[in-house]
Amino acid sequence: MNSIEQAILSNLIYNEQYVRRVSPFLNEELFHDKNERVLYKAVQSFISKYNTPPTKEAVIISLDKNKSINEDEYKTIVSILEELSVDESTNFDWLINETEKFCKDKAVYNAIMESIHIIDGKSKDKSDTAIPEILSEALAVSFDTHIGHDYIEDAEERYDFYHKKESKVPFDIEFMNKITAGGTPPKTLNIIMAGTGVGKSLFMCHHAANCLVQNLNVLYITCEMAEERIAERIDANLMDITMDDLKELPKQVYDKKVKTSTCNVSGKLIIKEYPTATANANHFRILLDELSLKKKFKPDIVFIDYLNICASSRLKANGNVNSYTYVKSIAEEIRGLAVEKNIPIFSATQTNRTGFSSSDVSLEDTSESFGLPATADFMIALIATEELDELGQVLIKQLKNRYNDTVQNRKFIVGINRAKMKLYDVKKDEQFGLVQSNQTPEEGFGSGYEENGFEEKFKKAATIDWKV
Repeated sequence: MNSIEQAILSNLIYNEQYVRRVSPFLNEELFHDKNERVLYKAVQSFISKYNTPPTKEAVIISLDKNKSINEDEYKTIVSILEELSVDESTNFDWLINETEKFCKDKAVYNAIMESIHIIDGKSKDKSDTAIPEILSEALAVSFDTHIGHDYIEDAEERYDFYHKKESKVPFDIEFMNKITAGGTPPKTLNIIMAGTGVGKSLFMCHHAANCLVQNLNVLYITCEMAEERIAERIDANLMDITMDDLKELPKQVYDKKVKTSTCNVSGKLIIKEYPTATANANHFRILLDELSLKKKFKPDIVFIDYLNICASSRLKANGNVNSYTYVKSIAEEIRGLAVEKNIPIFSATQTNRTGFSSSDVSLEDTSESFGLPATADFMIALIATEELDELGQVLIKQLKNRYNDTVQNRKFIVGINRAKMKLYDVKKDEQFGLVQSNQTPEEGFGSGYEENGFEEKFKKAATIDWKV
């Protein structure tokens, strides 16, 4: 018998605390040896009926009544039972972690074998379309031991939570910090929506560079551009030079600028490329685990460029699944990863055709799936016009915000330097009244915008090649 299986069976008999933690997650299919499986069933049957671990005597009596085993098997199982014991010095948390790993490994093995069985045509009730779900369920095996918040008993804990300063990743843009109440918290999915060429990747590259300067660890996953292209954009941002000038720099000057721009930086930036439409949340999870193991790298924030060209781990693309369900599945899986790893994740999405040509956008303009904004915690749209382009500006509109009141600062303007891949604050008088305190979601603009002439400017711009 393998040591982990021996440890599991032993603790199911001798360790009531262990039973309470792991019993709901164990099943007989995880024990591949017949004798171990029979022994587990006898132990688990007693636990289920009496809500307490059995004695050896109770297990033996159960085995005596088992007509499905012969005399030789009975003797073997009893001998295994007699050898079971618990080492009191064993670390409990380690034991739980090892048991969880055992369950995951066996579940994945069983799922692979079942999939092979289906592929070989030996399954009467399942086709190969069931394989992704079978594998996904196996990969999702996890010990969730949190039983919930007790409203009455946990009042003090709740009070501490209210007064605890939340760990957030701040922006270097004033109004982005205002609308998020100081930045994005962990366990969240944050979406940037825009049309092609408006600035989705620019926004994420700028924020990634800003996070690095804050001495945070940053992981940037690209499913669209090459790793080197993303690094080029971040180089331009941090060195404060255009990408054209970047390409003309002599090696000595380039090295000096890299050193200067990162000399006070203690964080790390990892850029990882995946082929378009091939990578899903499980690939990202494996990457995070590999980075932790091999580089001792744990990101404080993750960027995924961009969500719509990722894959789902649960659903098959171009199968009998509509775009709403498929994109929503991707969003749910990525947000689940954010929760699991306790990090904020930023990603992006395209507008649909209506949103691309509109002078304004809403959640309904999300490309392919309204399920995406339903899943996201925070979502903004980047809106560009010819007039704003001439001014070196872009309009940002809040679409969804779980961090703050969307009534305030529903729309605002930030400066944009596309050549240097930078965003920056603009002067207050350049906001054209968009950020007045009495701005409402229905009105979109604050009072007073007529006085500074923005009304006419905006109406004019609305007729000129708007892009989102």
